[in-house]
Order: sequence, then structure tokens, then C-alpha cells
Amino acid sequence: MNAIPARLDHLVLATPDLAATVADFTRRTGVTPAPGGVHVGLGTRNHLVALGGTSYLEIIGPDPEQPRPRGPRPFDVDTLAAARTVTWAIASPDLDAAVARARSRGYDPGDVRPMSRRRPDGTLLRWRLTDGDTQHPSGLVPFLIDWGTSPHPTASGLPGTPLLSLTATTPAPDEIRPLLAALDTGLHLAAGPVGLSFTVDTPRGPVTFG
Repeated sequence: MNAIPARLDHLVLATPDLAATVADFTRRTGVTPAPGGVHVGLGTRNHLVALGGTSYLEIIGPDPEQPRPRGPRPFDVDTLAAARTVTWAIASPDLDAAVARARSRGYDPGDVRPMSRRRPDGTLLRWRLTDGDTQHPSGLVPFLIDWGTSPHPTASGLPGTPLLSLTATTPAPDEIRPLLAALDTGLHLAAGPVGLSFTVDTPRGPVTFG
């Protein structure tokens, strides 16, 4: 069994059709993802599933109730032909220090910017994350996230499918490993086309998503 990466906050399963992907996840696992909230102005919304501890899965896609944003939607959901695990995030309680440390080690995780969304129960969540053109384009190197004093998404009693493994393939594993080390985390890497997959334990047995 592959080790779960240190400080895993969440996995990002992006999709061009949120309702269809949530229905597919429910059919395959027997667990229905919970509505997360709307990213106002970005044109997306999400559903969430707990993965154990303070880790969770974010299923994110276009929000048909919002007008189309001026720029591209997050995680390039408009360019996807099907649902795909596009990246992951690690928790960083001191985000600015973590960014400075990574840069001193030769990897720039990107600029820090604030975000927010409101849960269906009205609770406002605020967080900061790294986001920028300097992040590795493969999605295999995680972005950093800091929830500050905001409630963590897993604190709201999400439905759960415990994470069994997270794996990745890349044509150049030795290129990715130093970048992961710069962020004080790791990921099981194998040679192959760029891809990220995870396996969860469910009432219907282990299920893998790519």
C-alpha cells in the first residue's frame, strides 16, 4: 500500500459536468458527495467527500447558475473532456514561511492569494493558497493552502471514503521528486504519461479514480 503524502489537505477531481461526476462517484462508491459551495465570480462550485483525518476530496466543475467568468475557470474545467484528478493540496499553517522556504530550495510554488466561499448552511470559509504560473504544469506538485482561523471543510461532518493510496505517473520522476522535497512532502511516482490517481475504501470495496 502506498503511503499517503505528508500534510495532504485535499485532492482535486475536476470535471466539465459536476452533476454527472457526482452521480458517477455515488454510483461507484455508494457514497454521495456533499455540496460544498459556490466560488462566486469564478464560475465554479464543488462537492466534497472526507478522505480521513483532515483530508478530503474536492469535486469541482462549472456552476450553471453563475454567469460565465471573464477568464478561464479554475483548474481549466472548460477544457476537460471528462472528469480527471488534476492536482492536490497540502496544508501549511504558515503559508508565507512555506513559500519562502520552497523558493530558497529552488522551487517557486507561486504567489499567495485569498479565497472564500459560503457553505450551504451559510458559514463563510476563508483561506489562502498558492496560485500562479510558476507552479509545475503537471499538477503532480501540490499547491499550498492555509485555512487560518476558518473552519476546515472536514469539520462539517462530510460523508467519507477513506483514502487508501495516491499515486502518480510522469515521464521524468526525478524531475518531480526534488520539487516535492522542497515542499516537505512526497508522492509515490512511477514512469509513464502524466497522471494522478487515487483509491478510496467504500461500502462497495476499493474504487480507483484517475
